[in-house]
Amino acid sequence: MTGMTSSSRPLLNRRLAEFGTTIFAEMSALALSTGSINLGQGFPDTDGPEEVREAAVRALRDGRGNQYPPGPGVPELRAAVVAHQERRYGLAYDPDTEVLVTAGATEAIAAALLALVEPGDEVIALEPYYDSYAACIAMAGGTRVPVTLRPHDGAFRLDLDELRAAVTGRTRLLLLNTPHNPTGTVLTRAELAAIAELAVERDLLVVTDEVYEHLVFDDAEHIPLASFPGMRERTVTISSAGKTYSFTGWKVGWVTASPALVTAVRSAKQYLTYVSAGPFQYAVAEALSLPDSYFAEFRADMLAKRNILAGGLEEAGFTVYRPAGTYFITADIRPLGETDGIAFCRTLPERAGVVAIPTAVFYDHRDQGAPFVRFAFCKQAHVLEEAATRLKTLSV
Repeated sequence: MTGMTSSSRPLLNRRLAEFGTTIFAEMSALALSTGSINLGQGFPDTDGPEEVREAAVRALRDGRGNQYPPGPGVPELRAAVVAHQERRYGLAYDPDTEVLVTAGATEAIAAALLALVEPGDEVIALEPYYDSYAACIAMAGGTRVPVTLRPHDGAFRLDLDELRAAVTGRTRLLLLNTPHNPTGTVLTRAELAAIAELAVERDLLVVTDEVYEHLVFDDAEHIPLASFPGMRERTVTISSAGKTYSFTGWKVGWVTASPALVTAVRSAKQYLTYVSAGPFQYAVAEALSLPDSYFAEFRADMLAKRNILAGGLEEAGFTVYRPAGTYFITADIRPLGETDGIAFCRTLPERAGVVAIPTAVFYDHRDQGAPFVRFAFCKQAHVLEEAATRLKTLSV
């Protein structure tokens, strides 16, 4: 036997047929095989605060979380999430009925879509979108409807008229990501207000991925959509610890929403992982209570790193879109005489010893993203400086 079945039907569920190995796996393997600097996948190359790591060790040693934690998450973390939302945004939630801890934001997104979307429902997502969005919409049986962010005046901008036109009688849900990966766009107060009005007018649910909430730069401000009139009862707000505290391997995320929405999301989530990351939940509870100085220093450090990489990319000849948030930079390869970002990224390790991600894989309209590539700057400054030096060889 060769592992084939007698059936002519493909083994992979047709809903997932378009999703093969992720671009992140392909590019990370390329980084290893060529010894290149990996600016593709968005994970830091240093750990987060020592006191948070020690909190995890203490929880392990004290026997907290070594067995199944409570399904909704440990009480200490749910209370810390509530305190964080109140302190930073003035949003009040009940820790017992309006918070759900998940295996990272990725599981929260999957559970929310599986819970809230019926087969045939339309889900609007901003394009380019994080790759798991498309897969989760497909697993839920939904139809994704992309609304494209387009370059304008040095940033990728949302066309509110296009968003409104995308809503039909079959639209169930808006899936928003701000600060936005991969473009670094941060939706403005005016844009969010318009989205809120549209959601209320058309009676839409909204799932917001806010994992980069603490990574905003320059004059940008992160404002949760749930804080706008009429949105608290129809918004599932998602965040996580990985990006804010540089412990991406812990996979601790959370949902805040009304009791009815949390109950729905939990109904799906409990059959995905049930629970996870027991000791880490206690550590993240302490992390959320760090003083404002931690978040300010974190932003300042990432801003400096953004500027190192952006400057290097500009010197190498790229057109650079300096992000207002996240730790990713989108660059246009056309000034280098290139037009195909996928081909460019596959040859970049051999040409310059650097790995990036082609943004086209995050688009339904591949032509819209063809000339763009994404670089991560959540690395040590000397690594970014070396990458910048290597990339300059492209313009020689």
